[in-house]
Formats: sequence, structure tokens, C-alpha cells
Amino acid sequence: MDSIIANGKKYVLESETSKNIDGLPYVMVRTYSAGVHCGYLDNKEGKEVTLLESIRIWKWEGAASLSQLSQEGTNSPDNCKFGMALKTRLFLTEAVEIIEMTTEAVENIKSVKSWKV
Repeated sequence: MDSIIANGKKYVLESETSKNIDGLPYVMVRTYSAGVHCGYLDNKEGKEVTLLESIRIWKWEGAASLSQLSQEGTNSPDNCKFGMALKTRLFLTEAVEIIEMTTEAVENIKSVKSWKV
């Protein structure tokens, strides 16, 4: 829904979700057994999801839940372990939850230094 009518007035709804690659939404995906990943949602068929430029969320602090992390990001970036952004597609099976992320959260998560050895 792009607009609503209340008390005879039309209000246009603006989305705060992040869209950069060909209008694809940036999402957080929780899977049954592969953990949590963020990226541009390229495709979804049933429980199968394809992400572009994905980042694995291995460990986070500074957000109470994935819901908060997807909307606000983290306030403790130094205590998080986020993998490097992939340059290839990521194919996930068994997606349990997909949350569209806000621009604020995307910028925050992308600014966290990649956890590497």
C-alpha cells in the first residue's frame, strides 16, 4: 500500500527501507541452520533466498534482537563479528524470517569492520 485515506485526506506512505541495487530491498535473513545474513534480496522462491553483497552476522551486541538490529543497527560495533561482504551471490535454503532493513541499519552494519583471521 503506497497511500491511505484518513478523515477524507490522502496520505502518501514513504518507506524507510534501503534500496540501492536496481531497487532491490536490503534484508536480514534468518535461516534454519545457516545463521543470519544481510544483503540485497535478488530472489525468493518458497524457503529459498538469493542475496547479493551479503554479510554473515556471526555475532552481534548492541541490539536486543534481530528486529532491533535490522531497524537501528548496533551500538556496539567493536563487539560484533560480521563477515566480509561477498562479491558473489549467496543461495540460502530454509529461510525462516526475512526482515526489510532501514537505511540507518544498513549503513550501520556496513560500517562494522569485517571479522577476519
